Amino acid sequence: MHELSLTQAVVDAVEERLGDARISCVRLEIGKLSGVVADSVRFCFDLVVEGTTLAGARLEIDEPSGAARCRDCAEEFTVDDPIVLCPACDGANVAVLSGQDMLIKSVEVSPACVPPAAAR
Repeated sequence: MHELSLTQAVVDAVEERLGDARISCVRLEIGKLSGVVADSVRFCFDLVVEGTTLAGARLEIDEPSGAARCRDCAEEFTVDDPIVLCPACDGANVAVLSGQDMLIKSVEVSPACVPPAAAR
């Protein structure tokens, strides 16, 4: 279950960047072609935030579709399935353009806990 280590890495990155600030929300983008199961990340998030500055934080996940282009017929299309076939020519000679990423899109800090240097 690689989602546990990915979720731990997200929490570690937020803590490293924001220190002791109390976090109220983390927004992730997990592309549908990333191979990461968003529901597993949601489950793991609740486990790995215990005892951290993210304890009690909301987790919001956006799951955008992927985009691809057929190298044979130049058709561009959206795709949600990891097995990518061109809908125009049924070809498998396809370049995936997006949808394979997992990104931390934003982090919301609780107003009462903003460190003085970050409040300026």
